[in-house]
Amino acid sequence: MKKVLFLLLFIPACIFSQELDATVTVNVDKLQASNKDILADFAQSVQAYLNSTRFTGSSWEGDRIKCSFNIFFDTAPDETHYTAEVNITSLRPIYRTNKSSLMLNVLDNNWTFIYQRGQSFYFNQYNFDPLTSFLDFYAYLIIGLDADSYAKLGGSDLFTTAYNISVLAINSSNPTGWNKTSGAYYKKGMIDDLVNEKYRVFREDFFDYHYNGLDIFSSKPKDAQANIAKLVNDLDVLRTKQDIRGVLIKTFFDAKSNEIVSYLSDYQDKNIFSTLKKIDPPHISKYDEAMRSN
Repeated sequence: MKKVLFLLLFIPACIFSQELDATVTVNVDKLQASNKDILADFAQSVQAYLNSTRFTGSSWEGDRIKCSFNIFFDTAPDETHYTAEVNITSLRPIYRTNKSSLMLNVLDNNWTFIYQRGQSFYFNQYNFDPLTSFLDFYAYLIIGLDADSYAKLGGSDLFTTAYNISVLAINSSNPTGWNKTSGAYYKKGMIDDLVNEKYRVFREDFFDYHYNGLDIFSSKPKDAQANIAKLVNDLDVLRTKQDIRGVLIKTFFDAKSNEIVSYLSDYQDKNIFSTLKKIDPPHISKYDEAMRSN
């Protein structure tokens, strides 16, 4: 996986075997003492797995992707079976600044798996395992979003791999948590949208939003704002033709709504916030506030 040219030209070259710089935390407050003891090394094992696995199969050029997996255990009917909720986030540095852009912020509230004390983690994207396949899916999703922000459709192969993992999950004996449940977010919906041709223009705009938007804002703010606004306006056009109330667009705005308001606060076309209200109703109060501030 190659990162973009300006990263190679303007910052010291860093080449890693692994792609992720993950931080993992665990909350076991709801579990019995015996389960807490079994899980004593779980966070360390998950973090080591995410940070030592070479998911793309090649050297990674540029900074490793900072991400976090905050795991909240819910139940443990015995000493091997567990259910948990996981908040997954990832960050991308903004060029020539000390800021980062939030790329992903999801709460996956249905992870079920088997774990035994001292269990080894093995990477195999072709065989479904409720524990490691969950981690693999999010690793590919995180790396794919990062790649999409540095090259148009740069994450396609990674999203395809994540999609294949989701298919294995759905067809496995333990598909819990992969299909749609009562929550708005679910893994299969997210990856189905990312590989859907319907969202091709959005993914192309996603690149311009970051590479020709956030990354150039400090030197060319008007050009940057135009590219950020283009994503918004193109989504509005898509909204008039198709239903965009899927997982991908909601997840995007859950991560980006504050950032968009900040970067477009003095944008010349004040109607941009009215457009945002139409395509992102869950965050309408933020856009109302931005309109009042202007």
